[in-house]
Amino acid sequence: MSGHELEIDEIIKRVKELKAGTVGLQFPEGLKLHAVEVARRIEVETGATVIISADPCFGACDVADVDMNGVADVLVHFGHKPLPLNYDMPVIFVDASSKMELLGSVGNAMSLLEGYKKIGLVTTVQHLKQLEEVAEFLEQNGKEVVINEGAGTTWGQVLGCNFSSIKNLDVEAFLYVGSGNFHALGITLFTDKPVIIADPYLDEARLITDFSDRILRIRFARIAKAMDAKTFGIIVSTKKGQNRLDTAKELKNLLNAEGREGFILLLDDVSPEKLLPYMDLDAFVMTACPRIAIDDSSRYKKPLLTPQELEIAIGKREWENYEIDEIKYGGLNNKNK
Repeated sequence: MSGHELEIDEIIKRVKELKAGTVGLQFPEGLKLHAVEVARRIEVETGATVIISADPCFGACDVADVDMNGVADVLVHFGHKPLPLNYDMPVIFVDASSKMELLGSVGNAMSLLEGYKKIGLVTTVQHLKQLEEVAEFLEQNGKEVVINEGAGTTWGQVLGCNFSSIKNLDVEAFLYVGSGNFHALGITLFTDKPVIIADPYLDEARLITDFSDRILRIRFARIAKAMDAKTFGIIVSTKKGQNRLDTAKELKNLLNAEGREGFILLLDDVSPEKLLPYMDLDAFVMTACPRIAIDDSSRYKKPLLTPQELEIAIGKREWENYEIDEIKYGGLNNKNK
């Protein structure tokens, strides 16, 4: 069906066990093209009615349990592992593990790993099942591999908003297996250690250094522009896994103490268009997904900062102590189905 393991047989088995009359399906953007085919199989083989969530899905922080509660008997969420959140209905999580071969890109990374003996190994949920194979390959090539679990993440996993699995690891460098640069950027900012990307989608390996330097220059420019701001919009997400209202209230109090104003804006999906009515504000602070401020910065006409960047802008944190924002899930009670 695809380059991912969608576990349809197991889902059908679970639906039958639950005697579910209505099944909700939720896919991240990259897997939505399989939604109709998956729905068809479930309906044909179980007799259940399937309802597909057509809204954007940004991760396990964005599960459609609130929307589907009372509409479906069970929700099947593809592409992510559960976070330690309390969901409003039974949720079946399907990793949608990638079938992509990884050792080619990892082999390409060996020259960049030369000189480093002790390696921290991390990836995203799609490649977790292959992580042991990658570790064995590295060990066969003379590396000592260190893999850890984090607060709200499993063994070897990093999220775009949670890097707890790599904190305080006694390693010389990190190897991130996956696509894009954002996860590797977070690792290098958290650890200040070399990070090599083994990208199986491009079949290449690369250092994150040049990219991280460019991103930091952009971030410092946004911070500098916000230093004279008097009024801030503090954005809070209604998404269960992104909602940091307490953080927003703390930032509002911090701004008030500095003689500035902060106004809390509650949104589901954050976009430049939704902020247009508030353009009389001087700057914005993002307490929802940390990636929005970093990845989408150029789309916003006013400075869009993370909470840590706001602290720098108002003189409460030194430039040298810059940190990428992180959502900490470890303290939440996990009652997921």
